[in-house]
Amino acid sequence: METIQNFQILWYALIFVLLLGYSLLDGFDLGIGSLLPFLGRDKEERDTLIHSIGPVWDGNEVWLITGGGALFAAFPQAYATAFSGFYVAMMLVLFALIFRAVSMEFRAHDAVRAGLWEKALVAGSAVATVLFGVALGNVIYGVPLDPRMEYTGDFLTLLRPVPLLFGLTGLAAVLLQGAAWAVMKTEGALQQRAFKAVRILLGVNGAVAILYFIVMAASFPGLTDRPLFYAGVLLTLLGLVGLFFSVRRQNDGAPFWESSCSFIGLWLVAGAAQFPNLIKASNDPRLSLTIFNSSTGLHTLKVMSVIALIGMPIVIGYTVFVYRIFKGKTRPSGSY
Repeated sequence: METIQNFQILWYALIFVLLLGYSLLDGFDLGIGSLLPFLGRDKEERDTLIHSIGPVWDGNEVWLITGGGALFAAFPQAYATAFSGFYVAMMLVLFALIFRAVSMEFRAHDAVRAGLWEKALVAGSAVATVLFGVALGNVIYGVPLDPRMEYTGDFLTLLRPVPLLFGLTGLAAVLLQGAAWAVMKTEGALQQRAFKAVRILLGVNGAVAILYFIVMAASFPGLTDRPLFYAGVLLTLLGLVGLFFSVRRQNDGAPFWESSCSFIGLWLVAGAAQFPNLIKASNDPRLSLTIFNSSTGLHTLKVMSVIALIGMPIVIGYTVFVYRIFKGKTRPSGSY
């Protein structure tokens, strides 16, 4: 029994890392898309912003696909409950991501409706970000489940204050991540506009993060007894403080990493509140889906662990390779 519990905890941690990696990497993609009309004053500047994410955005989504696949294989009951219960929300996320993806291509080849495709890119990026946050907030805060571990609410049930706070917090973090990426990848007037956006979003993120920490501590008894909670708070504050001084010095390399540090802190607090639950039952804690009552068998977990031991270094190595190839400032022509 102890052996299978070790593997269940291992796969909880691995899925957490995959979703965290997705939020950090695709987060700046979504941030750039959401900020496009605010940072880019003309077509050339908007081209520069889109070219800055062009070589990497689709690879970043591999982390989400891998995380979803890992959840399906390791914790199939939780996967079934989440994807069937949140069906409408999941379809909205899917459509938002599809429109975000195709809008970048159509914008480049459909000059007559380029403005329309840019609006689709902005809307798709922002909607997907908020809905991801709301979905995460619901599985952590809790949703009504029946004895068969099936979701018994509706779409409006998902739109409660605490899950909406998760959506707002995620949107603020993603916008900051996108602005920090623009600082690192652009030059001249566009970069100065990105610096200004970082300064504004820094204050927004500080205020939202404080509210997030207070609500989390109040909503989850015992959370403040967990060291991971304090580690997350400290990491977020260190990231935001470091970002403040980097922006004052006009340092264009550090802000992205400091924004990422802050984002990781928010995730650590969420992870501290969630463990060992996967989907918390708000109506009866005994109905909650945990890593222990919703996992697959020991043999499958062992086989998956061997695959992950081989596959994860490949994914990480490929990601590092791609970012090294396309490092440096982005030009409007798309050259690097």
